[in-house]
Amino acid sequence: MAAAPLKEAINLEESMEGNVLALKDLLHIGPLQKGTHDFFSQARTAYWNEVILNEKDKPVKVDDLERLMEVSTALSNNEEATVWIWMAPWPADVCAYYWALTHLKKHLGRIYLLNIAGLPFLNEEGKVYYPKNLSEIAPKELVKARKLAREVTPAELEVDGEEWENIVAANTGVRVLEGGKKISSKEETHYDKSLISFCSQQYQKASKIVRQALSKLNIPTADTHLGWRLSQLAEQGILDIQGPTNKTLTDFSVKLAGGEEIPAEEETTTDSEETA
Repeated sequence: MAAAPLKEAINLEESMEGNVLALKDLLHIGPLQKGTHDFFSQARTAYWNEVILNEKDKPVKVDDLERLMEVSTALSNNEEATVWIWMAPWPADVCAYYWALTHLKKHLGRIYLLNIAGLPFLNEEGKVYYPKNLSEIAPKELVKARKLAREVTPAELEVDGEEWENIVAANTGVRVLEGGKKISSKEETHYDKSLISFCSQQYQKASKIVRQALSKLNIPTADTHLGWRLSQLAEQGILDIQGPTNKTLTDFSVKLAGGEEIPAEEETTTDSEETA
């Protein structure tokens, strides 16, 4: 989603010509290493194949590192080439920045960062707003924003490189953005209480629980991760589950474990939920 408006912006402005590499992985969730003999891509692939409940979407292959190495090779083959990292105030973006920087550090001097955190943009109505994701920004606004790109400094490389090493060493299940570029490592249970708060003694579709958590609490993570946590809570006996969990979030329902069961009501979707 973030890549789409950027590609449109390139079509609008000739001076922005270049290739867009959209990273598929979300590095703010899941382990970053798994055993001493597993390579990064293997560990991330194993995580996503566990988290994604829908059997139709498996197997998943994570190849971001391999594609990033192609970028590094292109920089080595063309001394005039540069790479721009577009970063929004979102934990996945900040983690991707740290990760990419460590693998491109030998090209320091040709790495640029465009951080939109705290930058005002104009929406379609001409009103000022502060986007949380690049996908929210109109292509013409991205053309203007490109002027704010700046070269990553040696000091940043040292500090941010150490920050990523600390994040990898912690190797927790969730990473949250505290502000700026500050990432805090949390356990994989970090969002469990939020999910449970939307559960009751009445069976509700997992999709509804996840949708409410994402929209009402603005949880910055993937719906697949939250759906997986619901299934994990059921395995722990905290929730009761009804229906198959190997299809989609709309195919199974959950409720609080124990107590008298309240008959389930047919799920309805409000306009606000659809918008969210």
